[in-house]
Amino acid sequence: MKYSLLLFLIVMVSCKSQNNETESQHKYTNALVKETSPYLLQHAHNPVDWYAWNDEALKKAKDENKLLLISVGYSSCHWCHVMEHESFEDTLVAEVMNKNFINIKVDREERPDVDQVYMNALQIMKGSGGWPVNAIALPDGRPIWAETYLPKDQWTSVLEQISKLYKEDPTKLIQQAENVQNGINSISVVEVNSNAPVFEKDFIAQAVNTWSKQFDKKFGGINREPKFMMPNNYHFLLRYAYQTDNDELLDFVNLTLKKIAYGGVYDHVTGGFSRYSTDGKWHVPHFEKMLYDNAQLVSLYSDAYLLTKDELYKEIVKETLDFIDEEMTTSEGAFYSSFDADSMNPEGELEEGAFYVWQKEELKSILKEDLDLFSEYYNINNYGLWEKGNYVLIRKDDDADILKKYSISQNELDDKKSSWKSTLRDIRNKRPKPRMDDKALTSWNGLMLKGYTDAYRVFGNEDYLQTAIANAEFITSKVLREDGGLNHTYKKGESKINGYLEDYATVIDAFIALYEVTLNEKWLNTANQLSKYIFDHFYDDTSKMFFYTSDEDTALVVRNIVYHDNVIPGSNSIIAKNLFKLSHYFDNTSYAESATTMLNNIKPEIVKYPTAYSNWLDLMLNYTNPFYEVAISGADAKQKISELNKNYIPNKLIAGSTSENNMPLLKNRFNPDNTLIYVCVNKACKLPVLEVDKAIKLLDK
Repeated sequence: MKYSLLLFLIVMVSCKSQNNETESQHKYTNALVKETSPYLLQHAHNPVDWYAWNDEALKKAKDENKLLLISVGYSSCHWCHVMEHESFEDTLVAEVMNKNFINIKVDREERPDVDQVYMNALQIMKGSGGWPVNAIALPDGRPIWAETYLPKDQWTSVLEQISKLYKEDPTKLIQQAENVQNGINSISVVEVNSNAPVFEKDFIAQAVNTWSKQFDKKFGGINREPKFMMPNNYHFLLRYAYQTDNDELLDFVNLTLKKIAYGGVYDHVTGGFSRYSTDGKWHVPHFEKMLYDNAQLVSLYSDAYLLTKDELYKEIVKETLDFIDEEMTTSEGAFYSSFDADSMNPEGELEEGAFYVWQKEELKSILKEDLDLFSEYYNINNYGLWEKGNYVLIRKDDDADILKKYSISQNELDDKKSSWKSTLRDIRNKRPKPRMDDKALTSWNGLMLKGYTDAYRVFGNEDYLQTAIANAEFITSKVLREDGGLNHTYKKGESKINGYLEDYATVIDAFIALYEVTLNEKWLNTANQLSKYIFDHFYDDTSKMFFYTSDEDTALVVRNIVYHDNVIPGSNSIIAKNLFKLSHYFDNTSYAESATTMLNNIKPEIVKYPTAYSNWLDLMLNYTNPFYEVAISGADAKQKISELNKNYIPNKLIAGSTSENNMPLLKNRFNPDNTLIYVCVNKACKLPVLEVDKAIKLLDK
């Protein structure tokens, strides 16, 4: 598909810079003042006549026959802020925008459905994506042009050229829209696989072999820059390495997890992870902290600890959850969304990473005689130097190397680290903090709920369980509607925006996990009810997959099916795994058939690009290896489950009860005198045992 018009439009002419001063932004007010999204509110006093994405704005474009200008970003996006300052706060740029377009600002976190449409358009036209997404569309919403950040003069030039063309020869733009629309439609198509569903170990081995050619054997992760953590990738590879006794692959996963934990993408002062590394050694991050990354990494490091018993992983989980508890948890039990990458530097200017970096002279005055040891441990040297004399803390050596070099004990080093972190935290907290996005997104809360539940399962910390339960109660009381559906976002008592498939996927997954550690059937039954809801409102009879948006939502130019696994697994892959588990709990053959069909539909694409299908591959392991139902019934069921959970057993689910129970896996299995453990696979059960260690021997990895 060729886009000659696009190429014409992005050939920019050099313009003389206009040096007009940006007027005080609070002189202006636009429709965004009515919104709750922190990102939209940041633009509420731009001179641009912004609207939120809603029926009123879309109708206005059609009534006035004006092009739509759709600008998508999020509150912690650095280049979104840059473009706002350079262009959207400039009165002359705003004049061009207001005269020729209906301007719509979109928070991609609040409206991921809209973001997907115009991000797909951007990737089709440009070959790559990123935020901000700035798209121009016909009044009916079909995109004709898209770009990321552009400097002010180039931005203005593009707007003038396109608006001129729309007035003089709109047929060219209409043809462009049709071409782009065809491309967007093709992205969302999932073909039903008419071949019988056959899932084999060799298929997974081939996918992993293809994947391994991209491994960075020095720093872990994929051999590319920038580097994203991609927790689901390593969750699958961890499990696969364990179940196939592949020590080389397990070493690679541990190398990756260790290098991420050592890197600057991890906040060594307060815990928590930034979004990605701009370099190949996980050193200099894009400093925004997102809830979804931290949630999934907590789950990953918890399971990695369970398998390896590496104390580093336990430390990472503890510090990250301390950060979430202190900085991102509300009194209602919800979790905030993110922290900005930018904050005020000593000169009073917004600068990326200003809150997190250190100067050597500053550290010298703080740490005094400990500076040498600290510098060795966190590389206050050329290895840890970023730019402008700023250091981003990064580890390179194991503790054992430091202990040997400085002739100190592990306890002494641990005390030093604790003291350093406390001191630096106190000093850093006196700096201007990055802005927080204080909305709660249901899907990301589901991921964090799962993170806390996994951490409790592995470490047994009751505080983690109480936080998980509080969040689950928040979801059911604040964002679960009376009609059985979920809302997508919550802030200051207001729950709004009809939920997307990702909201249901992550919440169902988390509720299943919460049931497994509490045995409170409320969570399992709610997961089942939510699953029934998505069949009613999201299911596509043609592809046998699930749309991202509900049939009750206002139609966009395309109704997407999201199935690729990215920084968050594709919502369809999470749903398929949920249905697989729920089919066992409720003996539901319809769920089982759906999970199998969905996986079979995606199978032809997996080997070509396995990194984009890691969650599907994880599901496939449930078919190629034994998958166990562990049913524990009796007064000591919870105690035995806690004991069982001290072992890494990824190919099982747990059902349990301390009394008589009619759940299919528990029916007629209660014994008032003994707590019995039943291990079943493919509807066949071994004789029940009393001891956990004997049950474990019945579980073949």
